[in-house]
Amino acid sequence: MKFLPILLAQRALNTTERPISKLSLLSNRHFVYLYRSSLIFLMLLSASCKEKEPELTAQQIVDKSIATACSGNCEHATIDFTFRGRCYVSKRNGGMYRLERITSDTTGVTHDILSNSGFLRYKNDTLIKVPDSMVTRYSNSVNSVHYFAQLPFGLNAPAVNKELLGNATIKGEPYYEVGVTFDEEGGGTDFEDKFVYWVHKDRFTVDYLAYSYAVDGGGIRFREAYNERDVEGIRFVDYNNYKPKSLDIALTQLDSLFQANELKLLSKIETESVGVFLH
Repeated sequence: MKFLPILLAQRALNTTERPISKLSLLSNRHFVYLYRSSLIFLMLLSASCKEKEPELTAQQIVDKSIATACSGNCEHATIDFTFRGRCYVSKRNGGMYRLERITSDTTGVTHDILSNSGFLRYKNDTLIKVPDSMVTRYSNSVNSVHYFAQLPFGLNAPAVNKELLGNATIKGEPYYEVGVTFDEEGGGTDFEDKFVYWVHKDRFTVDYLAYSYAVDGGGIRFREAYNERDVEGIRFVDYNNYKPKSLDIALTQLDSLFQANELKLLSKIETESVGVFLH
C-alpha cells in the first residue's frame, strides 16, 4: 500500500500532462497565426503610408509629350519636308517663326510665307498683292500643314487650353486623354475647333488624335500615327486619316469606334523627305 500514493501521483501527473501538451500546441499555432497576420498588417500599413505619386495634370502631360517629340530642338530648327507635291519649310528661333509653302506648276513657282510679321506671297520671285479676303485663308492653309507635321509642338501656345479628360486603352496600351480648345483671342479663325490627343502613359508619344472643325460645313476626323521616325532628335509620324459615319458623336468616343473598325479610312497624311537643321 505504500506504493499507492506514488501510483496516484503518477496518474495525476499523466492526466495533467496531456492537456498542457495540447494547449502548448494550440498556443504555438496561435502565435504563428498572429505573427503572420501582424506581418501582413504591417506590410499593408507601410504601403498605405507611402506617399502616392500625384496624378499628372494636362499641362504636365503636354510638357512631357513635347519634350519627348522635340528633345529640346523644335524651337531652334529649320525643318523641310514634302507634302502632297508641295515643299514646306519652317524656321524657328525662340519666339520668331517663318512658315513657308512652295508650289510649282505650269505657271511658275508660288512662294507663301507666314511669319510674325504676317503673310506674304511671291510669284516667280515677285511680291504680289493678296486680297484681304484671301490672306486669312492662305495663312490658315500654310499653318495647318506645319501644325500637324510638328505635333505636339505648338500645344503650349498662349491661346491653347488643355484639360485632362480621362484615361483610355487602345490596342492594349494605356493612354491619357487630353482635350484642347482655343481662346477666341489669339486662337485664329478656327478657334472653335476642338481636339483630343491620346498620349501614351509610359512613352508620352501622341499616337492618336481627333478633332472637330466648323469650316466647309464642319466635320470630325480621327488620326492614327504610324511610320514613326527620328530626325535630329525630332519625332515625325504619318497618319491614317479616318472619319465617323455620323457627326453626332463625342470626340472621346472615336477611339472605341476605331477599335471596333467603325471608322472610314479617308486618306493618308504623309510627310516625305524630312530634313532638319539645328541652329
